[in-house]
Amino acid sequence: MIHALLLLWLAGQAAPSEAIAHLQAGIAADKEHHVEVAIAEFRKATDLDPNLAEGFLGLGQAYLENHEYGSAVSPLKHALKLNPDLIPAHQLLGYALLIQGYSAEAIPHLERAQENAALGIAEIDAGKLKEAVTHLQAALEQRPNDPDLLYYLGRASGLLSKQSVDTLLTIEPDSARAHQAMAENYFALRQMPQAEREFLAAIKLRPDTPELHLELGDVYAKSSQWDKAEAEFRAQTKMQPGNAEAAYRLGSALLQQGKSHEAREELIRADHLRPDMPEVLYSLGKAALLESDQAAAEKSWLKLLSIEKESDLAAQTHFALAGLYRRQSKKPEADHEMQEFKKLQNINPGQPAEGQQQ
Repeated sequence: MIHALLLLWLAGQAAPSEAIAHLQAGIAADKEHHVEVAIAEFRKATDLDPNLAEGFLGLGQAYLENHEYGSAVSPLKHALKLNPDLIPAHQLLGYALLIQGYSAEAIPHLERAQENAALGIAEIDAGKLKEAVTHLQAALEQRPNDPDLLYYLGRASGLLSKQSVDTLLTIEPDSARAHQAMAENYFALRQMPQAEREFLAAIKLRPDTPELHLELGDVYAKSSQWDKAEAEFRAQTKMQPGNAEAAYRLGSALLQQGKSHEAREELIRADHLRPDMPEVLYSLGKAALLESDQAAAEKSWLKLLSIEKESDLAAQTHFALAGLYRRQSKKPEADHEMQEFKKLQNINPGQPAEGQQQ
C-alpha cells in the first residue's frame, strides 16, 4: 500500500528533482527488498528536500522493515508534522510505537489509520479492555480464524471477565453471584470440595437461579457422585424444561447409574430441544444399546459420525460401533470401524476409547 501511494504521488510530480530521483530509487530498492540501499536513498531524498513528507514516510517504512523500530519513529513523526493527513504514516508510526511498548502513544495513530487489529492489541496493554474486544472482533470479521487475533481476543475477553469478577468480589463479597464466581474459580482449579461449598452458599442465597444447579451438578459429576448430580440436574430441568444442556446432563447422570430407560427419555428430549449435539447422540446410542435397541444405537452413532469426523468423540464412536458390529457378527464392518478408530488414535493420541482395555 505504501509503495502504491508513493508511486501515485510521484506520478503527479513535474520533472523530477534530485530529491525525487532518490525517492524513486528508494522505492525501487525497497520493492526489491534491498532495505539498506532503500534507507540510504530515502535519507538522501530527505536531506535534499527536508519538506518532502513522502521521503520521511519511505524512510520510516524502510527502518521498520529492517526491524529498526526506534529509528523509524523520528522520520514518521516528521512526515506527520509536514502532512498530518498522511494516513500510512499514522499506521506505520502506530506499529513502531506499539512494538516498542508505547501502547498509549500508539493508540491515536492506529485509530486514525483504522487499524483495528493493532489498535486492539495496544488497548489491551493500555487497559482499555472493552475497546480492545470491540476492535479485535471487528478485525476478526475481516480475517476469520487468524490465530493471533483469536489469541488476543481471548486474552482481552479473559482480562475483562477477571476485571468484572474482581469488582464483584470487592463491592459485594457476600452476594450469591460472588459465591458463584468463587465456585467457578475453584471448579476450574479442580478443587471440588471448595467449589461445592461456594455453590451451596450461592443457592442458599438465591435458590431460584437455575444455572447454579447445573454447575453444582457438574461438580458432583466430576467427583462421580452421580446421585447428587442427578438431583441438581433434575432441579435445573424443572426450572428450565427447555434447556437442552440440562436435559443432556440429567440423561448422562442417569446413564451412569444404569437407569437406561429414564436416561434415554431425557436424551431424546435433549436431542429434540437441540438436534444433532454430538455428545447427546453418543450417549443416546449407549442408552439405546443398554435397552437392546441395536438399530437405534447404530443410527445415533452413524449420525454423530456424519457431524464429527476427527475428534476424540468420533474415535470413541468408531470403537463403540466396532463392538456393536461384533455382537451382530458383522466382521467386515467391525474391522472397518476398528481401522477408523486406530487412524483417529494416531491423529489424537491420548486417552483410550471408553471401554477399551489399557
